[in-house]
Amino acid sequence: MPRFSYSRWDGTQVGFDFGADDVFEELTDELLQHGDVNQALRRLLQRGFTDRNNERIAGMRELLERLRERRQELLDTHDLGGAYEDIARRLREVVDEERAGIDQLEQAARDSGDQRRQEVASQAAMERRMHLDLLPPDLAGQVRSLQEYDWTNSQAQQHFEELMDELRKEMLQSQFNQMSEAMSDVSPEAMQRTKDMFNDLNAMLEAREAGRDTDRMFAEFMDSYGDMFPGEPQTLDELLEQMAQQMAAMSQMLASMSPEQRAQLQALSDALMEDMDLRWQVDRLGANLRNAFPQMGWDRGRGFQGQDPLGFSQAASMMNELGDLDALENLLSQAANPGALADVDIDRARQLLGPDAARSLEQLARMTKQLTEAGLIDQREGRLELTPRGLRQIGRNALADLFSRLVKDRMGRHSVERIGIGHERTYETKPYEWGDPFNLSIERTVRNAVGRSGSGTPVRLQPDDFEVERTETLTRTSTVLLVDLSLSMPMRDNFLAAKKTAMALHSLITTQYPRDYLGLIGFGELARELRPQDLPEVSWDYTYGTNMQHALVLARRLLARQTGTKQVIMITDGEPTAHLLEDGSPFFSYPPAPETVQLTLEEVVRCTKERITINTFMLDATGYLRAFVEKMTQLNRGRAFFTTPETLGDYVLVDFLDQKRTQRGGGARRRSA
Repeated sequence: MPRFSYSRWDGTQVGFDFGADDVFEELTDELLQHGDVNQALRRLLQRGFTDRNNERIAGMRELLERLRERRQELLDTHDLGGAYEDIARRLREVVDEERAGIDQLEQAARDSGDQRRQEVASQAAMERRMHLDLLPPDLAGQVRSLQEYDWTNSQAQQHFEELMDELRKEMLQSQFNQMSEAMSDVSPEAMQRTKDMFNDLNAMLEAREAGRDTDRMFAEFMDSYGDMFPGEPQTLDELLEQMAQQMAAMSQMLASMSPEQRAQLQALSDALMEDMDLRWQVDRLGANLRNAFPQMGWDRGRGFQGQDPLGFSQAASMMNELGDLDALENLLSQAANPGALADVDIDRARQLLGPDAARSLEQLARMTKQLTEAGLIDQREGRLELTPRGLRQIGRNALADLFSRLVKDRMGRHSVERIGIGHERTYETKPYEWGDPFNLSIERTVRNAVGRSGSGTPVRLQPDDFEVERTETLTRTSTVLLVDLSLSMPMRDNFLAAKKTAMALHSLITTQYPRDYLGLIGFGELARELRPQDLPEVSWDYTYGTNMQHALVLARRLLARQTGTKQVIMITDGEPTAHLLEDGSPFFSYPPAPETVQLTLEEVVRCTKERITINTFMLDATGYLRAFVEKMTQLNRGRAFFTTPETLGDYVLVDFLDQKRTQRGGGARRRSA
């Protein structure tokens, strides 16, 4: 026997794993409405859903909205001017430290009492102060001037050199973020290797543009410089796209600044890279990548409107985040099916949009795989299609959805008071009485004998030990369901309810009453027989006309080959407006022509003579339809129901079950009548 253990709910346990059946349940209405698995998945992907744990699985529309809100939040909060101000502030701190060193040098000379030393120190201090006072107002000019400056304070000089190394590193990292570890080393040896890497990369990119095969070049390149790319790109295109995104982000940051700020940082970049032969390689790479990836939005400015200033490295990181948001938006907006989400970097999406969005993307991405592995859909000639199992599951889902609305005591098989001779087991037993069918329950009979005689052997049976299985009287029902497929059905939002009811009724009969017969006919300008496996893909007719006459003709033909109680269930939202001419072509007229009404009623009379009951379920009944149906019920003795799309399925299923209960309870009397 399986063993189960239980623990107190602590808020962390997951109630249900979201599986293929749950996904399919969400798809049911879409499949019934449009009949196309690919379109249904696309729509579910767009709108999302709520799972059985009452957790929201956000769709593409919702995720894109969150993404745009996040982007706008960043733009409304931050100010790129901080990149300029941060560098300027740190340079001022170095200069102030140098001025303090000059003051200390003069004071030390005065304290020495050496007149000559005081004169030399005073002269040197005056020259250095003048140099500092005459520093250019722009950052690049200050950097160039201080690079040539004869420092007094060794600590200030060290801080300046550290600042320059840090700025070089930040500027390179801002353009090549995936190489951050390699760029952290600014030693001459490391810089030479970086220049060699850029040269080889440019040569490879130019060879690619010339149409030459670069597979071998890429393999050799990664053998030499693979440690500089922790993202481990697998192809040259992947590597170049990563680098293009980074360089485009830096270009966008400059484009987002004021002209003054942009000029300052551009000149500073030139000053920092002037001494290392990197600028030419980087500019060369930038030009090549612009040509290879023009869609990256290189000169696109961002509308920063916030008050929170960003430092240079912060600004570069911010631009990378905005670039990743753009890339994710582009991918999500073009995702036409769940499989397209396989390219999403879930970890990065979690960083950008939070854990809920990442969980939604993971769930959406594996929907197709779940449905395929469960055998509900299959790939055929490049398209996803329902399998036979999927078709049955749609019917079960439609049936469960409709039954879930019914009052509890009206669900299921419905108990029957009359017990008698029949073929269907009720899984109940009773002591045998004279005249009962000898459907012996071996288990109950032996148990009675053992209980009477104890545990000894042999076990001897007596007549009082016998128990037999109860059976219920069964009357076979043959039903033909007529579903209006005229153009008015979708126009009045009645089509989905009618189709769901057809699927639910088919599922109910095939699972609960397998001896019963169900035929399906769709009718618009003309009527046609439908196969159950075609139901999910059935759509409405794009022509006008409600040809009840033709539908009843086909229904009589189907029922003529069947036995038992015969009935027609008709679902419609309009009066008869079409009939068949003698040559088999349809005739349409609105308002209904008298000839159409007359020919339709003649078919009703033929059905009545053949003991076929017609029960009509009317949606959005007009005065014309009410009058016609009342006339039809007078002729046929069937019933009419005025329903809405919300209650249609309830009415049809409950009426069908009530009829089954009536037949089982009073079937013998009906047959003798």
